[in-house]
Amino acid sequence: MSDKISISLATATAGGGFPAYGAALAETVNEADPILWVQTRHTKGSTENIVLIEAGEVDIALVTGEPLYEAVKAIGRSPADLRIVAAMYSSPGMFVTRADSPHRSIADLLGKPVAFGARGSGLVILARYVLDGLGLDINKDFQAVFLERAGDGPAMVADGRVAALWGGGIGWPGCATVAGSTSGARFIAPDAAQTKQIMAKHSFLKLLKVPAGSYPGQSAPITSVGSWAFVIARSTLADDLAYRLARALHRGESAIAKRLPQAAETTAANTVAAALHAELIHPGVQRYLREAGFVH
Repeated sequence: MSDKISISLATATAGGGFPAYGAALAETVNEADPILWVQTRHTKGSTENIVLIEAGEVDIALVTGEPLYEAVKAIGRSPADLRIVAAMYSSPGMFVTRADSPHRSIADLLGKPVAFGARGSGLVILARYVLDGLGLDINKDFQAVFLERAGDGPAMVADGRVAALWGGGIGWPGCATVAGSTSGARFIAPDAAQTKQIMAKHSFLKLLKVPAGSYPGQSAPITSVGSWAFVIARSTLADDLAYRLARALHRGESAIAKRLPQAAETTAANTVAAALHAELIHPGVQRYLREAGFVH
């Protein structure tokens, strides 16, 4: 390994979407560039990952859109000097419950035990924004359960300890596990009126769709609100290194999509489209995107 450049990548708790994506990214980059060697590291999720990036303890990290938005906009903290390396995938938020559950709407879940994920997960922050848009509070209007590991949630749905599990995106492991179980799954997302209400209050959230067939037994598309997740770096990451990362990742777009279906959204075009603003994209990545013809 002495001739390789080691890159540390912060993911999240075992059993969630970030470790699966991180493994696919590492394998793809390591295969595409003989000089780079990406190594993954389990963390508590997006919130901790931003802290680790700022402290220089990791080189790159995975984050959901809400904590990134709060960090760069200095909401509840000082402004963070972070840069985007790539857009990962879109994360429309939704609840999943057993198919034989009586719960069919968000209103049906009020007062019930609901697993919202690992406490440091960006999905929890997304849930807070979505529910706040409806005038609801995670802790007051639900019996909120926060997990030590994201992978613990499906078993709690299966045995009835919680009425539902909050998750997001296409191919998210928690939703896939519930949907693939003998009971099957029902997905609960905001309805059309609720999505308008949420986006009117939190305009940075986007209207997103989970195509039919994304999960076992899911015969109809699911429309919800959410955001994009990103691979981020500190602004001081060397431009040449960020350039090589972007080049390896986007040359390997078909390879990462084969390794993980939701990673099909990891494209250079989506990185340009999903960034909050162009200046947030790392200068080294911008150089690659210009050379590849995605920005001028």
